[in-house]
Amino acid sequence: MLRSVKGFLKFISIERGIMLFMIAMGATFLIAKNASLLGAVYFGFVAFCGWSGVDAINNVYDVDLDVKSDPLRSEYTKNLGKMGLFIALIFFAVSMSLGAITGIQLVTVFVFLGILAGVVYSVPPFRLRQTIYKPVVNFSVGAVPVLMVAAFFNVFSVQILVLLLLIGISTAVNSLWEDLADYVSDVDARARTMLVVLGFKRGLYLTIAMGYCLVPLMILVGVLFNLTLLYFVVLTALIAYISIRLIQNRQVLFGGAKADTKTMLKLGEVFAQDFVIIALVHTTNLMVSGYLTYQQVFLL
Repeated sequence: MLRSVKGFLKFISIERGIMLFMIAMGATFLIAKNASLLGAVYFGFVAFCGWSGVDAINNVYDVDLDVKSDPLRSEYTKNLGKMGLFIALIFFAVSMSLGAITGIQLVTVFVFLGILAGVVYSVPPFRLRQTIYKPVVNFSVGAVPVLMVAAFFNVFSVQILVLLLLIGISTAVNSLWEDLADYVSDVDARARTMLVVLGFKRGLYLTIAMGYCLVPLMILVGVLFNLTLLYFVVLTALIAYISIRLIQNRQVLFGGAKADTKTMLKLGEVFAQDFVIIALVHTTNLMVSGYLTYQQVFLL
């Protein structure tokens, strides 16, 4: 029973669904400029279902690749058979229905575009998941929660554009982080992801550099939306954490006797796990800080 639950949570990539849930909630607080939990949870659920459907259908078509990178998920997906596609379609239907219930056509359009991006990401003959365009598609999927909330409240401003860029680029970079753990299976499948094209070591350097390039955008979002001190404290802690991790592994990263291919690949898997944690903490931080900022305004 427990193994089946773990398999299902891996099948829908629960951690990514939670990340999108937090993004949608945070975007609702920031765009609506109030701390209404009901509306935030609603949009969070729309994003969660859409993203879960996208990840489910991706894992259906990645089942053979996951044999090496995630055996449990691969086994569970194989056991599901055609039911895997059915589950993905259920998530898509729920997400579209919740978007349509808002009564605002543009919200439904953005939800549909997010699902469409997920389909071309995973489904042949497009299968952009195995191309160098993978981060571009992930940008569009990540931006959808912000766009649908902006459409609902009919707010499109410079602030929203900056938030859109932060979330979109974050999910694009997140796709590069995921590739660190999938590198061997991608090479075996003759995929042309950015890490495969550049080579693992250069791709790892690019991934780290792009992560640091997000910091100015994160700070700018905090300033533009007048987020609480908590936001900046947690952001500083995250930067310090990854910096310490890089320093600890500097010999492997930048040469030395231990910098062989096997060790580099293992380090990439470790960093991929670290980056997932960082992404979850940051999106949670954005959501909580947005709530606290406008909760204080409401109380005043």
